[in-house]
Amino acid sequence: MNRCGWVNQDELYINYHDHEWGVPVYDDRLLFEYLNLEGAQAGLSWYTILKKRENYRKAFDGFIPEKIVLYDEKKIAELLQNEGIVRNKLKVNAVVTNAKAFLKVVEEFGSFSAYIWSFVDGKPIQNNFKDLKEVPASTEFSDKMSKDLKKRGFKFVGSTICYAFMQATGMVNDHITSCFCHETVQELG
Repeated sequence: MNRCGWVNQDELYINYHDHEWGVPVYDDRLLFEYLNLEGAQAGLSWYTILKKRENYRKAFDGFIPEKIVLYDEKKIAELLQNEGIVRNKLKVNAVVTNAKAFLKVVEEFGSFSAYIWSFVDGKPIQNNFKDLKEVPASTEFSDKMSKDLKKRGFKFVGSTICYAFMQATGMVNDHITSCFCHETVQELG
């Protein structure tokens, strides 16, 4: 079975590639989770974060923004002692900051999904890359998304992080054309 070349042989990674990566996500809570996990990845590998994802979900109350906005200094200190997540103070605080910004976006647009998908006019961009070397680290779409998210107060949302978020949540189909997922994901768009 042909997969994208970035997938290692770990079953967790294979399952993520085969069943999640590139599949369009419209659920607000899940979009919030992905945005924060991509931010946690900054300077690290996605595989590192993927292995810690369940710990993140437990530590951050299932990434429910309404709960996260209530975190106080005691809760932040507790999170910074949690060995199951990346214990970076800026990244931990960013989740709380992002929860506040997220709820403002929901209030303004009705849903985070409506807002975030507007950057691609509501439908996935279908790429047809034949080789991993062709896949960009960022695009004009991720540049615009990053700029607007930052303007709204979000943290750890640079253009490269935004593009990885777009790939993960199916806003863009970057499975290479020889990957068995390429066509399946294309049909979902």
